[in-house]
Amino acid sequence: MKKALITGITGQDGYFLAKFLLGKGYEVHGFARRNSQMALGTLVFLTPDERSRIKMHWGDVLDHPFIDSLVRMNRYDEIYHLAAQSFVGLSFENPKATYDINIGGTLNFVNAIKEYSQRTKMYFAATSEMYGKAEAVPQDERTPFHPRSPYGVAKLAGFWTIKNYRESYGLYLTNGILFNHESEMRGPEFVTRKIAAGAAKIARGSSEPIRLGNLEARRDWGFAGDYVEGMWLMLQRPMPDDYVLATGENYSVRECTERAFGRVGITIVWEGRGADEIGKNAANGQTVITIDPAHFRPAEIDELRGDASKAKRELGWTTRMSFDTLVARMVDVEVARLKRPDLQFTQA
Repeated sequence: MKKALITGITGQDGYFLAKFLLGKGYEVHGFARRNSQMALGTLVFLTPDERSRIKMHWGDVLDHPFIDSLVRMNRYDEIYHLAAQSFVGLSFENPKATYDINIGGTLNFVNAIKEYSQRTKMYFAATSEMYGKAEAVPQDERTPFHPRSPYGVAKLAGFWTIKNYRESYGLYLTNGILFNHESEMRGPEFVTRKIAAGAAKIARGSSEPIRLGNLEARRDWGFAGDYVEGMWLMLQRPMPDDYVLATGENYSVRECTERAFGRVGITIVWEGRGADEIGKNAANGQTVITIDPAHFRPAEIDELRGDASKAKRELGWTTRMSFDTLVARMVDVEVARLKRPDLQFTQA
Protein backbone atom coordinates (compact mmCIF):
# COMPACT_ATOMS: atom_id res chain seq x y z
CA MET A 1 0.00 0.00 0.00
CA LYS A 2 1.36 3.41 -0.99
CA LYS A 3 1.58 6.09 1.66
CA ALA A 4 0.90 9.74 0.76
CA LEU A 5 1.00 13.01 2.66
CA ILE A 6 -1.27 15.87 1.61
CA THR A 7 -0.32 19.26 3.03
CA GLY A 8 -3.15 21.77 3.13
CA ILE A 9 -5.55 18.83 3.21
CA THR A 10 -8.40 20.85 4.74
CA GLY A 11 -8.76 23.05 1.65
CA GLN A 12 -10.61 22.50 -1.62
CA ASP A 13 -7.92 20.50 -3.42
CA GLY A 14 -7.09 18.54 -0.27
CA TYR A 15 -10.67 17.34 -0.07
CA PHE A 16 -10.80 16.09 -3.66
CA LEU A 17 -7.29 14.64 -3.56
CA ALA A 18 -7.89 12.79 -0.28
CA LYS A 19 -11.05 11.27 -1.72
CA PHE A 20 -9.22 10.31 -4.90
CA LEU A 21 -6.25 8.69 -3.14
CA LEU A 22 -8.44 6.81 -0.67
CA GLY A 23 -10.28 5.42 -3.68
CA LYS A 24 -6.93 4.25 -5.04
CA GLY A 25 -6.21 2.36 -1.83
CA TYR A 26 -3.57 4.73 -0.43
CA GLU A 27 -2.73 5.20 3.21
CA VAL A 28 -3.46 8.93 3.40
CA HIS A 29 -1.86 11.32 5.88
CA GLY A 30 -2.97 14.92 6.16
CA PHE A 31 -0.99 17.96 7.27
CA ALA A 32 -2.88 21.06 8.37
CA ARG A 33 -2.21 24.22 10.31
CA ARG A 34 -2.41 23.84 14.06
CA ASN A 35 -5.13 25.98 15.65
CA SER A 36 -7.31 25.96 18.74
CA GLN A 37 -10.16 24.11 17.02
CA MET A 38 -8.06 21.71 14.94
CA ALA A 39 -10.60 22.60 12.25
CA LEU A 40 -11.18 19.91 9.62
CA GLY A 41 -12.31 22.40 6.97
CA THR A 42 -13.62 20.64 3.88
CA LEU A 43 -12.86 17.20 5.36
CA VAL A 44 -16.12 17.41 7.32
CA PHE A 45 -17.82 16.64 4.00
CA LEU A 46 -16.06 13.29 3.68
CA THR A 47 -17.91 10.23 4.93
CA PRO A 48 -17.13 9.13 8.51
CA ASP A 49 -15.36 6.08 7.08
CA GLU A 50 -13.20 8.23 4.82
CA ARG A 51 -12.27 10.58 7.66
CA SER A 52 -11.35 7.66 9.91
CA ARG A 53 -8.86 6.46 7.30
CA ILE A 54 -6.89 9.73 7.26
CA LYS A 55 -4.07 10.15 9.77
CA MET A 56 -3.89 13.86 10.61
CA HIS A 57 -0.75 15.76 11.58
CA TRP A 58 -1.25 19.26 12.98
CA GLY A 59 1.63 21.65 12.60
CA ASP A 60 3.22 24.60 10.84
CA VAL A 61 4.97 24.40 7.46
CA LEU A 62 7.61 26.75 8.88
CA ASP A 63 8.46 24.36 11.73
CA HIS A 64 11.30 22.58 9.97
CA PRO A 65 12.27 20.25 12.88
CA PHE A 66 8.68 18.96 12.93
CA ILE A 67 8.63 18.48 9.16
CA ASP A 68 12.01 16.75 9.26
CA SER A 69 10.68 14.35 11.87
CA LEU A 70 7.44 13.74 9.96
CA VAL A 71 9.24 12.86 6.73
CA ARG A 72 11.95 10.83 8.49
CA MET A 73 9.44 8.77 10.48
CA ASN A 74 7.03 8.07 7.61
CA ARG A 75 9.20 8.04 4.47
CA TYR A 76 6.21 8.72 2.27
CA ASP A 77 5.92 7.37 -1.25
CA GLU A 78 4.33 10.64 -2.35
CA ILE A 79 3.91 14.13 -0.91
CA TYR A 80 1.40 16.57 -2.38
CA HIS A 81 2.41 20.02 -1.17
CA LEU A 82 -0.79 22.06 -1.45
CA ALA A 83 -0.44 24.15 1.72
CA ALA A 84 -0.12 27.83 0.89
CA GLN A 85 -1.44 31.31 1.42
CA SER A 86 -3.36 31.15 -1.85
CA PHE A 87 -5.61 34.22 -1.90
CA VAL A 88 -4.11 36.81 -4.25
CA GLY A 89 -5.83 39.77 -2.61
CA LEU A 90 -4.44 38.89 0.81
CA SER A 91 -0.95 38.57 -0.63
CA PHE A 92 -0.97 42.31 -1.37
CA GLU A 93 -2.08 43.04 2.19
CA ASN A 94 0.42 40.69 3.84
CA PRO A 95 3.26 39.90 1.43
CA LYS A 96 5.67 38.80 4.17
CA ALA A 97 3.41 36.02 5.43
CA THR A 98 2.76 34.98 1.84
CA TYR A 99 6.49 34.72 1.12
CA ASP A 100 7.25 32.97 4.41
CA ILE A 101 4.57 30.31 3.98
CA ASN A 102 4.77 29.74 0.24
CA ILE A 103 8.57 29.78 -0.07
CA GLY A 104 9.75 28.71 3.39
CA GLY A 105 7.25 25.88 3.71
CA THR A 106 8.19 24.48 0.31
CA LEU A 107 11.89 24.66 1.13
CA ASN A 108 11.33 22.80 4.40
CA PHE A 109 9.68 19.86 2.65
CA VAL A 110 12.22 19.51 -0.15
CA ASN A 111 15.06 19.72 2.37
CA ALA A 112 13.44 17.01 4.48
CA ILE A 113 13.12 14.78 1.41
CA LYS A 114 16.75 15.43 0.47
CA GLU A 115 18.01 14.59 3.95
CA TYR A 116 15.75 11.75 5.05
CA SER A 117 13.70 10.21 2.24
CA GLN A 118 15.17 10.62 -1.23
CA ARG A 119 12.85 8.03 -2.73
CA THR A 120 9.82 10.21 -1.90
CA LYS A 121 8.12 11.83 -4.89
CA MET A 122 6.76 15.33 -4.34
CA TYR A 123 4.18 17.40 -6.20
CA PHE A 124 4.32 21.19 -5.78
CA ALA A 125 1.20 23.25 -6.42
CA ALA A 126 2.48 25.99 -8.70
CA THR A 127 -0.01 28.37 -10.32
CA SER A 128 -1.00 30.19 -13.49
CA GLU A 129 -0.58 33.42 -11.49
CA MET A 130 3.15 33.03 -12.19
CA TYR A 131 2.46 34.03 -15.81
CA GLY A 132 0.86 37.30 -14.77
CA LYS A 133 1.39 39.77 -17.59
CA ALA A 134 2.01 36.98 -20.06
CA GLU A 135 3.66 37.60 -23.42
CA ALA A 136 1.48 35.05 -25.17
CA VAL A 137 -1.98 33.50 -24.98
CA PRO A 138 -2.44 30.61 -24.36
CA GLN A 139 0.31 29.90 -21.83
CA ASP A 140 2.20 26.60 -21.68
CA GLU A 141 5.34 25.23 -20.01
CA ARG A 142 7.58 27.35 -22.27
CA THR A 143 5.84 30.70 -21.73
CA PRO A 144 7.98 33.23 -19.80
CA PHE A 145 6.75 34.16 -16.34
CA HIS A 146 5.84 37.71 -15.28
CA PRO A 147 3.98 37.49 -11.94
CA ARG A 148 1.88 40.49 -10.91
CA SER A 149 1.24 39.76 -7.23
CA PRO A 150 3.21 38.75 -4.13
CA TYR A 151 1.39 35.40 -4.37
CA GLY A 152 2.61 34.86 -7.93
CA VAL A 153 6.16 35.90 -7.01
CA ALA A 154 6.23 33.54 -4.01
CA LYS A 155 4.91 30.62 -6.04
CA LEU A 156 7.48 31.30 -8.74
CA ALA A 157 10.21 31.08 -6.10
CA GLY A 158 8.75 27.73 -5.06
CA PHE A 159 8.67 26.62 -8.70
CA TRP A 160 12.38 27.35 -9.14
CA THR A 161 13.20 25.74 -5.80
CA ILE A 162 11.61 22.52 -7.05
CA LYS A 163 13.53 22.65 -10.34
CA ASN A 164 16.80 23.45 -8.58
CA TYR A 165 16.56 20.57 -6.10
CA ARG A 166 15.44 18.20 -8.85
CA GLU A 167 18.40 19.07 -11.06
CA SER A 168 20.97 19.37 -8.25
CA TYR A 169 20.13 16.25 -6.23
CA GLY A 170 18.23 13.99 -8.64
CA LEU A 171 15.05 14.10 -6.56
CA TYR A 172 11.62 13.27 -7.96
CA LEU A 173 10.04 16.72 -7.64
CA THR A 174 7.41 18.06 -10.01
CA ASN A 175 5.64 21.38 -10.57
CA GLY A 176 1.97 21.41 -11.44
CA ILE A 177 1.16 24.75 -13.09
CA LEU A 178 -2.56 24.70 -12.48
CA PHE A 179 -4.92 27.27 -13.88
CA ASN A 180 -7.98 28.27 -11.85
CA HIS A 181 -9.92 25.25 -10.66
CA GLU A 182 -13.13 25.65 -8.73
CA SER A 183 -15.87 23.76 -6.90
CA GLU A 184 -18.41 24.10 -4.12
CA MET A 185 -15.45 23.53 -1.76
CA ARG A 186 -13.82 26.83 -2.72
CA GLY A 187 -13.26 29.31 0.10
CA PRO A 188 -15.93 32.05 0.32
CA GLU A 189 -13.36 34.75 -0.49
CA PHE A 190 -12.80 33.44 -4.03
CA VAL A 191 -14.81 35.13 -6.77
CA THR A 192 -16.54 32.05 -8.21
CA ARG A 193 -17.81 30.94 -4.80
CA LYS A 194 -18.79 34.53 -3.95
CA ILE A 195 -20.83 34.78 -7.16
CA ALA A 196 -22.49 31.38 -6.75
CA ALA A 197 -23.41 32.03 -3.11
CA GLY A 198 -24.62 35.56 -3.85
CA ALA A 199 -26.82 34.46 -6.73
CA ALA A 200 -28.41 31.76 -4.56
CA LYS A 201 -29.11 34.24 -1.73
CA ILE A 202 -30.58 36.87 -4.04
CA ALA A 203 -32.81 34.28 -5.69
CA ARG A 204 -34.12 33.46 -2.23
CA GLY A 205 -34.95 37.09 -1.45
CA SER A 206 -31.75 38.77 -0.29
CA SER A 207 -31.45 42.47 -1.14
CA GLU A 208 -27.66 42.51 -0.66
CA PRO A 209 -25.82 42.93 -3.99
CA ILE A 210 -22.60 41.10 -4.80
CA ARG A 211 -19.61 43.43 -4.76
CA LEU A 212 -17.07 42.63 -7.46
CA GLY A 213 -13.94 44.14 -8.97
CA ASN A 214 -12.75 43.79 -12.57
CA LEU A 215 -15.64 42.31 -14.54
CA GLU A 216 -13.52 41.93 -17.68
CA ALA A 217 -10.75 39.81 -16.12
CA ARG A 218 -10.65 36.52 -18.03
CA ARG A 219 -9.64 33.25 -16.40
CA ASP A 220 -9.32 29.61 -17.42
CA TRP A 221 -11.69 27.96 -14.93
CA GLY A 222 -11.90 24.17 -14.54
CA PHE A 223 -13.30 21.70 -12.00
CA ALA A 224 -11.03 20.90 -9.05
CA GLY A 225 -12.04 17.24 -9.05
CA ASP A 226 -10.56 16.85 -12.54
CA TYR A 227 -7.31 18.55 -11.58
CA VAL A 228 -6.38 16.36 -8.61
CA GLU A 229 -6.20 13.38 -10.95
CA GLY A 230 -3.62 15.32 -12.93
CA MET A 231 -1.58 15.87 -9.76
CA TRP A 232 -1.53 12.13 -9.16
CA LEU A 233 -0.65 11.32 -12.77
CA MET A 234 2.40 13.60 -12.57
CA LEU A 235 3.87 11.38 -9.85
CA GLN A 236 3.29 8.15 -11.79
CA ARG A 237 5.71 9.00 -14.62
CA PRO A 238 9.15 7.32 -14.82
CA MET A 239 10.85 10.73 -14.60
CA PRO A 240 9.71 14.00 -13.01
CA ASP A 241 8.72 16.99 -15.11
CA ASP A 242 6.55 20.11 -15.01
CA TYR A 243 3.03 20.28 -16.44
CA VAL A 244 0.32 22.83 -17.14
CA LEU A 245 -3.23 21.75 -16.29
CA ALA A 246 -5.93 23.89 -17.89
CA THR A 247 -9.14 23.71 -19.94
CA GLY A 248 -7.86 25.84 -22.82
CA GLU A 249 -10.91 28.10 -22.58
CA ASN A 250 -11.44 31.28 -20.61
CA TYR A 251 -14.38 33.38 -19.50
CA SER A 252 -14.75 36.81 -17.96
CA VAL A 253 -16.01 37.49 -14.45
CA ARG A 254 -18.99 39.14 -16.15
CA GLU A 255 -19.78 35.94 -18.07
CA CYS A 256 -19.44 33.86 -14.91
CA THR A 257 -21.86 36.19 -13.14
CA GLU A 258 -24.43 36.06 -15.95
CA ARG A 259 -24.35 32.26 -16.02
CA ALA A 260 -24.70 31.96 -12.25
CA PHE A 261 -27.73 34.23 -12.14
CA GLY A 262 -29.18 32.53 -15.20
CA ARG A 263 -29.08 29.26 -13.26
CA VAL A 264 -31.53 30.72 -10.72
CA GLY A 265 -33.74 32.28 -13.39
CA ILE A 266 -32.43 35.84 -13.21
CA THR A 267 -31.35 37.81 -16.28
CA ILE A 268 -28.88 40.62 -15.60
CA VAL A 269 -28.97 43.95 -17.43
CA TRP A 270 -25.95 46.20 -17.08
CA GLU A 271 -25.99 49.95 -16.57
CA GLY A 272 -23.20 52.51 -16.25
CA ARG A 273 -19.48 52.21 -16.86
CA GLY A 274 -16.32 51.55 -14.89
CA ALA A 275 -16.62 51.81 -11.12
CA ASP A 276 -20.19 53.10 -11.52
CA GLU A 277 -21.42 50.05 -13.42
CA ILE A 278 -24.19 48.01 -11.82
CA GLY A 279 -26.03 44.83 -12.72
CA LYS A 280 -29.79 44.71 -12.30
CA ASN A 281 -32.39 41.98 -12.27
CA ALA A 282 -34.15 42.54 -15.60
CA ALA A 283 -37.47 41.40 -14.13
CA ASN A 284 -37.75 43.74 -11.15
CA GLY A 285 -34.91 46.27 -11.38
CA GLN A 286 -33.17 45.11 -8.19
CA THR A 287 -29.46 45.91 -8.13
CA VAL A 288 -27.66 42.59 -7.81
CA ILE A 289 -24.08 43.56 -8.77
CA THR A 290 -22.03 46.60 -7.77
CA ILE A 291 -18.39 47.45 -8.38
CA ASP A 292 -16.15 47.88 -5.35
CA PRO A 293 -12.77 49.50 -6.11
CA ALA A 294 -11.34 47.65 -3.10
CA HIS A 295 -11.61 44.43 -5.12
CA PHE A 296 -9.32 45.68 -7.88
CA ARG A 297 -5.73 44.44 -7.66
CA PRO A 298 -2.87 46.96 -7.55
CA ALA A 299 -1.51 45.14 -10.64
CA GLU A 300 -4.28 43.52 -12.68
CA ILE A 301 -3.98 40.43 -14.87
CA ASP A 302 -6.32 40.77 -17.82
CA GLU A 303 -6.22 37.31 -19.35
CA LEU A 304 -5.00 33.83 -18.48
CA ARG A 305 -5.66 30.78 -20.66
CA GLY A 306 -3.65 27.59 -20.51
CA ASP A 307 -2.47 25.04 -23.04
CA ALA A 308 -2.39 21.58 -21.44
CA SER A 309 -1.27 19.75 -24.60
CA LYS A 310 1.79 18.29 -22.86
CA ALA A 311 -0.27 16.87 -19.98
CA LYS A 312 -2.79 15.42 -22.41
CA ARG A 313 -0.04 13.87 -24.51
CA GLU A 314 2.25 12.52 -21.76
CA LEU A 315 -0.15 11.94 -18.86
CA GLY A 316 -3.34 11.13 -20.72
CA TRP A 317 -5.03 13.82 -18.63
CA THR A 318 -8.05 15.81 -19.72
CA THR A 319 -10.79 17.92 -18.20
CA ARG A 320 -14.26 16.42 -18.08
CA MET A 321 -16.52 19.13 -16.70
CA SER A 322 -17.48 22.13 -18.83
CA PHE A 323 -17.56 25.68 -17.48
CA ASP A 324 -21.35 25.86 -17.73
CA THR A 325 -21.74 22.60 -15.82
CA LEU A 326 -19.27 23.80 -13.18
CA VAL A 327 -21.13 27.07 -12.59
CA ALA A 328 -24.46 25.24 -12.44
CA ARG A 329 -23.05 22.74 -9.94
CA MET A 330 -21.71 25.48 -7.67
CA VAL A 331 -24.96 27.47 -7.74
CA ASP A 332 -27.10 24.38 -7.15
CA VAL A 333 -25.05 23.46 -4.09
CA GLU A 334 -25.39 27.00 -2.69
CA VAL A 335 -29.17 26.87 -3.20
CA ALA A 336 -29.27 23.53 -1.39
CA ARG A 337 -27.10 24.81 1.45
CA LEU A 338 -29.51 27.66 2.08
CA LYS A 339 -32.32 25.16 2.50
CA ARG A 340 -30.38 22.62 4.57
CA PRO A 341 -27.00 23.96 5.72
CA ASP A 342 -26.46 20.87 7.85
CA LEU A 343 -26.34 18.53 4.87
CA GLN A 344 -23.27 17.46 2.92
CA PHE A 345 -23.57 18.87 -0.56
CA THR A 346 -20.31 17.66 -2.07
CA GLN A 347 -21.66 15.84 -5.15
CA ALA A 348 -18.21 14.30 -5.46
